[in-house]
Amino acid sequence: MLTLQNWLSFYEKNYKFVGKVIGRFYGEDGLPTPALTLVEAMIIKGLEASKQEIKEKQKFPPCNAEWSSTRGSRFWCSQKSGGVSRDWIGVPRKLFKPGAKEPQCVCVRTTGPPSDQLPDNPLHRNHGDLDHPNLREYTGCPSLATSCSFPP
Repeated sequence: MLTLQNWLSFYEKNYKFVGKVIGRFYGEDGLPTPALTLVEAMIIKGLEASKQEIKEKQKFPPCNAEWSSTRGSRFWCSQKSGGVSRDWIGVPRKLFKPGAKEPQCVCVRTTGPPSDQLPDNPLHRNHGDLDHPNLREYTGCPSLATSCSFPP
């Protein structure tokens, strides 16, 4: 739906409006049909999901990754991994998302309070987001390593 919204925005910006097509989305009176109202609601949900995804990507940026037949796989974190600039590097972790078939490699902040806690909360353990329940360490990778290699 967001792709359709982008397409519509492009045409609204670059072309002169000449009218509406009577059919599924507009009646003969030119008013929106219930089908258009449903589509607009889906677009709003899509925009909210997109905002949530951006927020999650700030919290758990994707790892850098490379693979070669001779060296195997390597995941690593940097201050710009996943295209997200930040003031921390983080450590690679598997993030298990509900409904996803495979975990995703993300970089996780290792110090300070969890992202969903206020910085001045004295009860945090100074582990950053390491205690998040959907995260798992990579087997064979040191707990606080910023890079993990897995030979072929």
